[in-house]
Amino acid sequence: MARGINTKCLHLEEEEGCCNNYGSISFPIYQTATYAHPAVGQSTGFDYSRLQNPTREHLERIVATLENGIDALAFSTGMAAITLVMELFKPGDHLIVDADLYGGSIRLFDNVSAKNGLQFSRIDCWKEDVESYVNENTKAIYIETPTNPMMNVTDIAALADIAKRHDLLLIVDNTFLSPYFQNPLNLGADIVVHSGTKFLGGHNDTLAGFLVTNREDISEKLRFLIKTTGSGLAPFDSWLILRGIKTLGIRMEQAQKNAFKIAEWLKTQKAVTRVIYPGLPEHPGHEIMKKQARGFGSMLTFQLESPEFALSILSKVRMIKFAESLGGVETLVTYPTTQTHADVPEEIRERNGITRSTLRLSVGIEDAQDLLEELEKVFAETEEELNGGKKS
Repeated sequence: MARGINTKCLHLEEEEGCCNNYGSISFPIYQTATYAHPAVGQSTGFDYSRLQNPTREHLERIVATLENGIDALAFSTGMAAITLVMELFKPGDHLIVDADLYGGSIRLFDNVSAKNGLQFSRIDCWKEDVESYVNENTKAIYIETPTNPMMNVTDIAALADIAKRHDLLLIVDNTFLSPYFQNPLNLGADIVVHSGTKFLGGHNDTLAGFLVTNREDISEKLRFLIKTTGSGLAPFDSWLILRGIKTLGIRMEQAQKNAFKIAEWLKTQKAVTRVIYPGLPEHPGHEIMKKQARGFGSMLTFQLESPEFALSILSKVRMIKFAESLGGVETLVTYPTTQTHADVPEEIRERNGITRSTLRLSVGIEDAQDLLEELEKVFAETEEELNGGKKS
């Protein structure tokens, strides 16, 4: 019988019944750069920590298990992971990428990957005819679902069918939902990307990235590249992510409950012109999410009636923090225009729906009533301020 995901967050089945590491329940931090050999031609299995480290290896095995992959690689950041996956391609190769991506990914593709000779078609994969963009030098499709920050939902299985017909790689950034709610490899993806900084770590205290695959040929190429580029995750950071993953399930469930309540509350506010959360039945991707995921996550985006209203909210929040990033236990509000998507050209931002009135919430695990009380206070104060001191 297959283990449940909460159990997988804690235990590697093949290690049960063993008393390795002196019986330590918390996997040790192997803070070493190099390893002694018994003799020439003999090894403990570890040679140099750029190649591999016991703490990082244990973390990678946990993440591979969570994503139902055969291999996972842990990187110093999420962007390090995405940068390395681009090394699978050569000058002249063409990739179809979603138009609405994390700003760091757009910056990488436009300023580094393009310089290195890669070609990109940026389209709305959730609604356009992706297959019509495939040509003779197309090698991969790269998506986020839901997207950052506009929460567009793409049918992973349908896209996987297209990819397989044309012998393309399907690369899916699964950061927003985590392995707890969604497993793209099960739906036909070839590579899954995670910013481990976010939900996997869950505590806003370290950086990490992951690539997971279920293909031996891809695993072999990625292993060669990570040892060559030296972008692997350090032992202490590996341990922090291991510790964070232990509570992944209960964090995701609580944060999602809070997100539902906040989304419903935002819908009642006259200053809010749009609430974008896949858990709402009116979201265009709601039914696809029900089909391909086990939940809707805790990320939501909303549009306000004016930039002034948005900026006032950002200046007034206290318990909710005005900060970049997402996926931690604390609720964060982000202003994509000047934070996550600051380097994205304005015309691209606006085409994707990101305006100066757009705010993104990463809902945490606080008591929902406390979050709602703060939002009610901040909205009321903002309305009074913008109405010249008069309560609306």
